[in-house]
Amino acid sequence: MATSSYLAFQGSCCLHKPSIPYNFDRFKPTLSSAFKPFLRELQQLSKRIDVSKTIFKKTSVNLLDTFVDHVFEFIDHSLLPSQGNFAPVDELREAVLVTSIEGEIPEDFPEGVFIRNGPNPLFGGLKSTKSIFGRSSHIWVEGEGMLHALYFNKGTDGSWTVVYNNRYVETETFKLEKLRNKPSFLPAIQGDSAAVLSAYLLNFLRFGKINKYLSNTNVFEHSGKFYSIAENHIPQEIDIFTLKTYDNWDVNGTWNRPFTSHPKKDPDTEELVIMGIDAAKPFVEVGVISADGNKLVHRMDLKLNRCTLCHEMGVTRRYNVFLDFPLSIDINRLIQGGQLINYEPKGYARIGVMPRYGAADSIQWFVVKPNCTFHIINCFEEGDEVVVLGCRALESVIPGPTLDLNRSERSSEKNRHVESFEESIDTATKEVFSSPYEWRLNMQTGEVKERNLCGTKFSMDFPMINGDYTGIKNKYGYTQTVDSAASSTSGIPKFGGIAKLYFEEPVTEVSSREKMIKMEYHKLEENVFCTGATFVSKGKGLEEDDGWIISFVHNEDTNISQVYIIDTKKISSEAAAKITLPCRVPYGFHGAYMPIRESH
Repeated sequence: MATSSYLAFQGSCCLHKPSIPYNFDRFKPTLSSAFKPFLRELQQLSKRIDVSKTIFKKTSVNLLDTFVDHVFEFIDHSLLPSQGNFAPVDELREAVLVTSIEGEIPEDFPEGVFIRNGPNPLFGGLKSTKSIFGRSSHIWVEGEGMLHALYFNKGTDGSWTVVYNNRYVETETFKLEKLRNKPSFLPAIQGDSAAVLSAYLLNFLRFGKINKYLSNTNVFEHSGKFYSIAENHIPQEIDIFTLKTYDNWDVNGTWNRPFTSHPKKDPDTEELVIMGIDAAKPFVEVGVISADGNKLVHRMDLKLNRCTLCHEMGVTRRYNVFLDFPLSIDINRLIQGGQLINYEPKGYARIGVMPRYGAADSIQWFVVKPNCTFHIINCFEEGDEVVVLGCRALESVIPGPTLDLNRSERSSEKNRHVESFEESIDTATKEVFSSPYEWRLNMQTGEVKERNLCGTKFSMDFPMINGDYTGIKNKYGYTQTVDSAASSTSGIPKFGGIAKLYFEEPVTEVSSREKMIKMEYHKLEENVFCTGATFVSKGKGLEEDDGWIISFVHNEDTNISQVYIIDTKKISSEAAAKITLPCRVPYGFHGAYMPIRESH
């Protein structure tokens, strides 16, 4: 989600180089198209200026900084009591040995690194601003990315050494604000239209970027290298052992636009399938990167007529699968006084299926019922059908409820603000949270069959599968289960357990007589919530569900964070191991397990 992951789209400009690069922010849009005429004039002017370019630029930025300092007031987002574990933590200076383990790490658990990404805002938390232009604010998925990693090393005597570390993903904009030692980028995603527009313009003129590069959503591996990502920018390569941030990865200069938080490997060739979304045309492009990571072997424009906020795409053995659903980013809507990000419940929804290396005219579109789906469980081919499994909702959790800044300014009215906020969340809970869903798309007839897999009684998201089954038919899936009551109180999703889904074992729902799939649950204790859960396989050649779920877990009563290891063959049983961490780990987005051994 975080599910980095969401979205502010962004643009870049430099007075020294008359060019305008890319950039899409995981839940925020760009004004680059709106400002193109102005930028062209600015670039032409920069070519004619032969003296004092650096002085001119520095003076201009200083004047703009002075204007921002006098006109805009930064306001801290006050967290509700139920939002305490969304607050940021300090960065560790060095890795810490873990000494408290309840139970036993399984003997056949693979050595490796469990790593999770998530927002950890600089300067104490997310911000809002107020000015003569109105108010704008960050939304809950923003905040600089911080990596939390747990290292598992097994000695020759069979004993385990477990070490924890965390570190910020040091993007270009992270280093910029860190150097200034104060909030500098104006919030540019939600709020009054004039305030958001002015934030975009002033951020662009001062920094050459519409918004910050968050890199707070996911971590992935390709060709032996590891990357941190949010879809507002291209990935940053990281050292999986030290968590140091290296350079941006633009595939040797061939990918110059945002990059999905959920790239997918072709199950046969191990090529990496990616997409990039932007607020200006081309709205969506799909790319295929070679298995060695050195070459972009295919690139196509989907030629959409809107900027669909699609967080994840799917792959099968032969096809790419794209979700064109009615959650969109629209600069013209913002200019006209509307919101930048908006979900239209009655808007059209469709799923596109295209050959791996196809062009826009090769896409076969299937019209489906309107919905909002951020996460895909898996896609695969079965006979004439392409089957898409995902976590489907009828509303969007992005950008989320609008805080009433007028009320929250005065402490005497704070309680009234909190009550109003919680009531607004509670009314939307039923439609905002997602549940497993299936679409069957017949490539020969064009027919669509769709159904709920688990009903709507239980809400689930952040799905995972055995990664060896990506793009091919799978029997099992796993999700984090939403604690609806806790989520309604906090206004932000909280997950109170893990579900195991049996896609090939139907059961009959007594109340509705509908055919559902079998589910089993690992329910956490009261006021204990999980984040970043991922599947760890016991190895190739074994049964698909031979493995474990590993997840960060936080107890809100004791304020203690742990990591649980749960046997997926006995999902409802007690965790095999509960590893107590040396410091609090805030809730975040996506986790991954890298089965590798430190060799240095």
